[in-house]
Amino acid sequence: MLACDSSSTVRSTGNGRLHPVPDITRATRTAQIVGTRGSLARAVRPGLVIYLEGGLGMGKTTLSRGFIQALGHRGAVKSPTYTLVEPYDLAGRVVYHFDLYRLGDPEELEFMGIHDYFDDDATCLVEWPERGLGVLPPADLVINISVDGLGRSLELRSGSAAGMAVTAQLRQQQPSED
Repeated sequence: MLACDSSSTVRSTGNGRLHPVPDITRATRTAQIVGTRGSLARAVRPGLVIYLEGGLGMGKTTLSRGFIQALGHRGAVKSPTYTLVEPYDLAGRVVYHFDLYRLGDPEELEFMGIHDYFDDDATCLVEWPERGLGVLPPADLVINISVDGLGRSLELRSGSAAGMAVTAQLRQQQPSED
């Protein structure tokens, strides 16, 4: 279960427009994060750019793995730490999983043709997006994972109307808290 807070704050997306942003969406146990992945996969539409933020060992790759498996992938989902990107073609839906942790300079992304991956038909999950600053397109959705007691806390922030649609759908999918 993923508990969603209905309060919101305001965030600038850098284009001068302000978007309401759901407050903090929390998952406090690993089982809740596992459940979150399926909910997230159902809510995300092709064409979204999703930034995954959090320190080492926070669960960015685990979240990506669950997202990709929730879309129907049955094989291994390996971390693209050394390859920078792993593509997944899932019944006509393309997901690119990026891990920029080992990126030395954002300009390296230009050499690999990074912009070819970001199109209206692909969903892009990007770990360590701050390492591609200035080259990556802006995020539609940012998921920050942090420690919360013995578990993890997920904070979802929308950066576009498409991101807002995802957070709205996630709020609708969740039962209210008692």
